Amino acid sequence: MSECETSPRVASNGQNHTTSRRKTNEMSSWFERQLSSHQVQLAATALVSGITVAGLIYGGQTIRRKVATDQLKASIPPLDEEHQAQRLTDFGAALPVPSAAKEDERAAALAGRAQQGDYDDALIDEQLTRTASFLTKPRFQILRSSFVIVVGLGGVGSHCTSALARSGVSHIRLIDFDQVTLSSLNRHAVATLADVGTPKVQCVRKRLEPVVPWVHWQCLNEVWRADKGQRLLGAWGSGNGRRPDYVVDAIDNIDSKVELLKYCHKNGIKVVSSMGAGCKSDPTSIFVADISASIEDPLSRTTRRKLKLAGVSKGVPVVYSTEKPGPGKAQLLPLPEEEFLKGKVDELSVLPDFRARILPVLGTMPAIFGYIVANFVILEITGYPHEVGSGKGREKLYDSILSSLQGLEERLARDAGQDPLGLKIPVTKEDVAYLIEETFRGKSVVSGLPTRLALTRWRKPKDGYKVDQRWDGQKFSRVQLQDLVCMTKEEAATHEKEVLKSEMPPEVLYDVDVVQMVDRRQREEQEYRRYR
Repeated sequence: MSECETSPRVASNGQNHTTSRRKTNEMSSWFERQLSSHQVQLAATALVSGITVAGLIYGGQTIRRKVATDQLKASIPPLDEEHQAQRLTDFGAALPVPSAAKEDERAAALAGRAQQGDYDDALIDEQLTRTASFLTKPRFQILRSSFVIVVGLGGVGSHCTSALARSGVSHIRLIDFDQVTLSSLNRHAVATLADVGTPKVQCVRKRLEPVVPWVHWQCLNEVWRADKGQRLLGAWGSGNGRRPDYVVDAIDNIDSKVELLKYCHKNGIKVVSSMGAGCKSDPTSIFVADISASIEDPLSRTTRRKLKLAGVSKGVPVVYSTEKPGPGKAQLLPLPEEEFLKGKVDELSVLPDFRARILPVLGTMPAIFGYIVANFVILEITGYPHEVGSGKGREKLYDSILSSLQGLEERLARDAGQDPLGLKIPVTKEDVAYLIEETFRGKSVVSGLPTRLALTRWRKPKDGYKVDQRWDGQKFSRVQLQDLVCMTKEEAATHEKEVLKSEMPPEVLYDVDVVQMVDRRQREEQEYRRYR
């Protein structure tokens, strides 16, 4: 492009620039004149003053509103049987309070009078005459004055509570955090459709009051926790009230169940525990025994193992089923795949660590468990003659196995050229019982035989057998619990010769099923070792 073609554009740009600068100067002059105006200054002062006053007024209102709100909140009574919270609708409005049926009103009024002593004792005696005749009068009076706590008001707990109340127990404390659901009506003792969405503890009390109006109730709608134990399992009434005669554990969460049993055992509170009724269908397979004697029950085994790790190996009676799972029988239902894709599965449960999967339950089985628990409590409280399966009585067996293990370690040390005199092993009789009963289910990993059992190392140590002599006057083997497996004495002798005293690995001597079994048991032991 030529020079003569660009010069008009340059001139035009210069003119525009000059015009823009002139307008800017004029605007600046206008602002300066306005700011120097007395009227504008007065208006600005008034505006600032108005904002300041408005701010002070608003701040004062906020403070008064907060004080009023705090006072209002402080005036709200704590939630209890007299003051209960109600759900709101989806729009934030209060639900209409349903009018109580005439029959419910009469039952509540009768219960109130009966619990104050305004009830004919002759009527109570007539209603409970069959129980009194069975137990005899002295035992029956003990039952009438007893105090029982039921923790867990599902299928088992509700039927147990109903039986206890109908049999004559006069003071019952109910503990459960949950509400009645539609799916729980297949196994609950007293809940109706009208109770869905209401606390289980209040439902049980409400439905049983018309039957046994003289029974005194304490309903605690909360989760069992050990740090609340003194209050939840404390005496009835203030001060030196009556301690509970028995506690019923009807919790279906393992960790909470173990904590409750540990607390009761530690504090000398009598307790009976219901094991799993889910996936069970054979009433003839239900037994009452000490927890150390319970077999073939997964919930019982897991509870027993965790209790042993906490130092409680026996002294807790349980109701359990020996029914074995099998083809065609109910099993714990898996969560749908889409639930796993959403994130952490434990977030689906009502509370942390509570199961989120569906447990198939035949409605009759929790009822049977509940009545067996109630029957046991009644016989225990009254001293009525009855028998309970005791521990496995295998103390001599454990001593023998421990002695054999000691001998094995001494032979291995001697063959390695070390002096076994005074050798000790870091294994106790309780460790032996734990490995035999819990880890290996009381059977040989090789043949599955339950007799003539022994513990032996599974593998030969990579660095050889060495006796630890780091401290003067003390020699001990380095064997650990996770190194040991359960076999019969005959199998252990062959294993010692072919594996422990030679170079043959176990994978060569045994079938793949045996090797996999040992691997599963050792991984299981490693998982539970963190609780020891």
